[in-house]
Amino acid sequence: MYSKLRLSASAVFFAALLCAKTTITHEDVFLMKQVGAPVPSPDGKWVVFSVNEPAYDESKEVTDLWLVPADGSARPRRLTSTKASESGVAWSPDSRRIAFSTRREGDEANQIYVLDIAGGGEAMRVTSLSTGAAAPKWRPDGQALAFTSVIYPGANTEEANKKIAADRKGLKYHARVYETFPIKYWDHWLDDRQIHLFVQELREGGQPRDLLAGTKLVAGSGFGGTETNSGEELVAAWAPDGQSLVFAATENRTQAAYARVIFRLYQVLAAGGEPVALTSGNASFRKPVFRPDGNALYALTEQEGNKAYYATRIAMLPWPAKGEPAVITASSDKSVSNFAFTPDSSTVYFLAEDAGKEKIFQVPAAGGTLKEAFPDQTGCYTNLAIPTNAASTVLLADWDSATSPGEIVRIGILMGQSSQQSFKRHNDQRLTDFNVERAAKIDWLPLRDFWHTSKRGKQIHSMLALPPNFDEQKKYPLLVVIHGGAANMWRDQFVVRWNYHLLAAPGYVVLLTDYTGSTGYGEKFAQEIQFDPLKGPADEINEAADEAIRRYPFIDGARQAAAGASYGGHLVNWLQASTTRYKALIAHSGLIDLESQWGTSDGIYHREVQMGGPFWEGDKSWKEQNPIMFAKNFKTPILLSVGEHDFRVPINQTLENWSVLQRMRVPSKLIVWEDENHWISKGEDSRFFYQQVQDWLAKYL
Repeated sequence: MYSKLRLSASAVFFAALLCAKTTITHEDVFLMKQVGAPVPSPDGKWVVFSVNEPAYDESKEVTDLWLVPADGSARPRRLTSTKASESGVAWSPDSRRIAFSTRREGDEANQIYVLDIAGGGEAMRVTSLSTGAAAPKWRPDGQALAFTSVIYPGANTEEANKKIAADRKGLKYHARVYETFPIKYWDHWLDDRQIHLFVQELREGGQPRDLLAGTKLVAGSGFGGTETNSGEELVAAWAPDGQSLVFAATENRTQAAYARVIFRLYQVLAAGGEPVALTSGNASFRKPVFRPDGNALYALTEQEGNKAYYATRIAMLPWPAKGEPAVITASSDKSVSNFAFTPDSSTVYFLAEDAGKEKIFQVPAAGGTLKEAFPDQTGCYTNLAIPTNAASTVLLADWDSATSPGEIVRIGILMGQSSQQSFKRHNDQRLTDFNVERAAKIDWLPLRDFWHTSKRGKQIHSMLALPPNFDEQKKYPLLVVIHGGAANMWRDQFVVRWNYHLLAAPGYVVLLTDYTGSTGYGEKFAQEIQFDPLKGPADEINEAADEAIRRYPFIDGARQAAAGASYGGHLVNWLQASTTRYKALIAHSGLIDLESQWGTSDGIYHREVQMGGPFWEGDKSWKEQNPIMFAKNFKTPILLSVGEHDFRVPINQTLENWSVLQRMRVPSKLIVWEDENHWISKGEDSRFFYQQVQDWLAKYL
């Protein structure tokens, strides 16, 4: 009897060990696999996606393509296994092949490869441009691909591009020369190369054809695509008849120092010729997509004017193009991130931020009443996709929350024959589970949220992240973390930078407040940061901290600290100038001087719009809300951090701040990241940053 009891107790003990939760570590955060956007086959049977497997040693990081049945009937399987990553995945119209861009052995630049999913075999390279190839798009008949390449100015042939590249490589001096603005973006210098649109037949001896070479459109100095963190994009879509393409581009990029950059939709014949503008006026358009029935063209659009922020909406243009685009989501100020059509072309589903979440909404394809598709949602959906030729509507997306790292899910099952009818929502069917086991072992709690009414009468939303082994009866210091943007919001989402639970791990309650200027609360709320860039938002953040302390007895109001990056760093530096309520501060990539930030950042005009003009003639807040003008008030110990390659909030801002702090003898510490830009993205740098943050907080809290 004794031995049986003893065995039972041992079993219970080991079972408890197996079920025991562990405190989150940097390894848990940084090494969590990153599941990319779902790309469904047109017939709705398969989903291709990328998986990035991070590593502290960057040479060991792996990113490959995977394939999973859209009905979840089998586990995902790896499609590629190469050193270089793949991007721009696109399915052929017959759902048999995929095209993507990658750089494989022997390639001097990224090229387009085609992989036969149905027949098997190795991926075959189909382009060989010295300037590389990206963003493949299948012609509707599956016999040709469109793609982009970045070429040298005036080079209309492959030979001309090679000659210019060789000539420049042979120069004995190294200098960047500019005559127009802009000259840099985020972390890289811009040059005079242009992005062009190409078409190549998929047949033996097929040659790439530059559709924009020699056109008046690209001859202007202001021509360009959309600048992204990874380079320039020229997003294009084939017209339903395969005879032309529609793309989004700008002609006034060189006016960026004194005007809004406007992106228009253009149509160009696949045989070549001068592109024709399809849109005009002060609205920008991007990411064109044709409806499955081919009778209309859609795109994301933003109004351009004298406001600090405009919501992104969905515009529709009948096809063949005639008249001006109609905004089908005009009745809502929800800002759209991406959208997709039901196969019968009757309904548009789209994603939009909403009070800390990213939700799915729907609207009739012709416009009309907009509604939330699945109320009472938790977490965030991203990268919504719907197979265009499936027998029924299948919604696919990435989904994650603060305690559930991202996976691909199948969202709903259509009830009835018409997509106008509602979905009956079941629990999301998870198609991948790359992070489930690791996440299940972590001791973390879902975010709590609350609202308060600010002294200005606004409804302000906040979320709380709680520490491991949380006990309502204990007292915990409060760490106020401020998001960047300012056109951004805190999201119920798993993040690597400023991971809420990793920050809370030593025993802090983390407060995440969406101040005026944040997105997800309507266009007007985001616009109201205009002429009040720092004081109003900072007051709301302080008030939210007061409300959290009042509402939750487990918060120790005598021990508070604040941290933030980018615009969050700006606000931390304003807290330094305006209050001594915090025991310690942490600012990464934060401005200290509104005026010098205007002159040295990679973008300047939007700052003028926010402030009512340049600092020599704009709103009084240029002076009244400039942190450096209040240097005599600096007293709170602060940790400063900046990347040497940050062109958005250049290093001069942090160096100015450091000089002031040293002059005022404020306890401070400076970290300069030699290999980082606006973000701290390298594994060991990130680990060191979190260590420094925790050491700084421990010292003062």
